[in-house]
Amino acid sequence: MKHYRFWLATMAVALATAVLPLGAAAQGAAEEAREILAMTGVQGGLIVHLGSGDGRLTAALRINERYIVHGLDSDAENIAAARARIGAQGGHGPVSVARLRGGRLPYAENTVNLLVSEDLGAVSMQEVMRVLAPKGVACLRRNGAWEKTVKPWPGEIDEWTHFLHGPGNNAVAQDQVVGPPLHIQWVGGPKWARHHNYLSSTSAMVSSGGRVFAIIDVGSPASMNLPSQWVLRGRDAFNGVLLWERAIGPWEGDLRRFRSGPTELQRRLVA
Repeated sequence: MKHYRFWLATMAVALATAVLPLGAAAQGAAEEAREILAMTGVQGGLIVHLGSGDGRLTAALRINERYIVHGLDSDAENIAAARARIGAQGGHGPVSVARLRGGRLPYAENTVNLLVSEDLGAVSMQEVMRVLAPKGVACLRRNGAWEKTVKPWPGEIDEWTHFLHGPGNNAVAQDQVVGPPLHIQWVGGPKWARHHNYLSSTSAMVSSGGRVFAIIDVGSPASMNLPSQWVLRGRDAFNGVLLWERAIGPWEGDLRRFRSGPTELQRRLVA
């Protein structure tokens, strides 16, 4: 019995010794993630952690629901360890890890809001700037300290802040980038409109500062007799990440026939 108690005490000490450093490491990753986000000023969207390693910092970078985090690593063992850690924390989905092969990042142009890396490896800075969205930030560790590089907002991109472009009600943008679509940048909900003969589920939409704002009826599409649930949603314009959602009061009767709503309805949303 004495030997058994001694064995239990020894195991308890060993477990405590093993667990404490892990807790300290996780706490350190959380502090580092908060430092990075505070320094870069990125308040939501897609974060890429290049060189995700064991996944501690990768998981810690998602401090709230406004972020989606994608880790990249060239080492298969690191990926397995990171996935196991993220899964144990219940973070799978909004936080994920994939294998990086070569020096090209697996994203379309102007998609990433924040790229974090201690070592770019085979990835060039030109490639980093390619995937960053306008106003996106590259946070790289150099000489033991984090440094940020911000991608400038192109002067050729215009905004659409009112129903008819701007307060002058002239529905002609000054944008010089828009053209025939070459690919899908992102897909966001709702997947199904409530009906095609009644008031549109997306009632109004404007864009400003790299954000898209829309008033949407997220009520059940199963029947138009079910009540509406009008919300105001803010998404990142470059990757579609849902940044926030606010319920709004009575907006407009959803049983109005198609295009029979008040003409001023869409003009009520301004960015």
